[in-house]
Amino acid sequence: MKAIVYTKFGPPDVLQLKEVEKPIPQDNEILIKVHAASANAYDWRHLRADPFLIRLMGAGLLKPKHRILGADIAGQVEAVGSNVKQFQPGDEVFGEGSYGGFAEYVCVDENRFVLKPANLTFEEAAAVPMAALTALQGLRDKGHIQARQKVLINGASGGVGSFAVQIAKSFEAEVTGVCSTTKMDFVRSIVLKISSPTRIAFKGSCLMKAMYPVISSMFCNACSVTLTE
Repeated sequence: MKAIVYTKFGPPDVLQLKEVEKPIPQDNEILIKVHAASANAYDWRHLRADPFLIRLMGAGLLKPKHRILGADIAGQVEAVGSNVKQFQPGDEVFGEGSYGGFAEYVCVDENRFVLKPANLTFEEAAAVPMAALTALQGLRDKGHIQARQKVLINGASGGVGSFAVQIAKSFEAEVTGVCSTTKMDFVRSIVLKISSPTRIAFKGSCLMKAMYPVISSMFCNACSVTLTE
């Protein structure tokens, strides 16, 4: 099969299109024929091994441990392992596989994937997992968001931010989105109230903390949550 591989850390120039062996699913894995995969800051940082700590977190110390990037994947199940219960060949699925998505086929743990909704294209589904999960974990698990709570999404037009806006609204919170003026129309389509950076105080100010019990700030597809009394 064809795959985009890298054998050393560095800029995009180190990526190469090569023929590699097609993977065989283990007992708890499914083999997916990849229809779409999205690129995240996660992939960029693993490509460059930046920050250096990524090397110590499993990316590989001197060279990449996993030669194929691509965490967010959408495709069709081609084969299943002997212990797989949730899927069967032909199922359309999407999820986060950590690596391996920039290839024609990839094997992933069945528990990291779900059935793709019929009203989503493969491309749309592949753009969801990492950004949406980051937003959900930040707001629900770390921010403990509550109904009718005031929530400020700083970076509301980005990948994580746009999901954070929609997730906060699903919790029936009062949502304010912060973005550049060129992105206001987009954010306005998914949030009830929008403010440009010139109308919002800086994140660390007393005014902002007084106004918003939960402040979610997006930077490089990472989510940080500030809780205020």
